[in-house]
Amino acid sequence: MLPAVTNEMITLVKDTSLAFVLTVTEMFTIAKQIAAAQASVMPLMAAGVFYYIFNLVVAVVMEHVEKKLNYYRG
Repeated sequence: MLPAVTNEMITLVKDTSLAFVLTVTEMFTIAKQIAAAQASVMPLMAAGVFYYIFNLVVAVVMEHVEKKLNYYRG
């Protein structure tokens, strides 16, 4: 069950961009506005790196939890 929960957590993090549809300001929207104002793609790159790192942390933590709760520990 934990792999499914892990995938769901990562999907929720990725789907935060859908919050824009609900008029909730989210990180990529702000990064896009800053990038347009500064004529630079660095804010978008920083937002992408943040999402990648955050998802990596979630995946590593959940992998650790899965190993700790593994019923069949060889």
